[in-house]
Amino acid sequence: MNELFDKVKAILVENLHVDESEIVPGAELINDLGISSLELADLICLCEEEFDITIEDDDIHKFITVEDVVNYLAETTEGK
Repeated sequence: MNELFDKVKAILVENLHVDESEIVPGAELINDLGISSLELADLICLCEEEFDITIEDDDIHKFITVEDVVNYLAETTEGK
């Protein structure tokens, strides 16, 4: 789980220029980290590429906090 968190954190820092010190599991992507809806779409695409998965449009609304993204990836990539 920590490995997934570190990968998501790296994506946020390197690609979306989020301040690393602000990225904690409970941080809300939009309210706390200031990610726009366009950047959220970028995050989805980057996660799909990084983890070789497809994230369904219906699942995007589940991504409120960093932890939500990590948990989703953990469930989706389990057994891969």
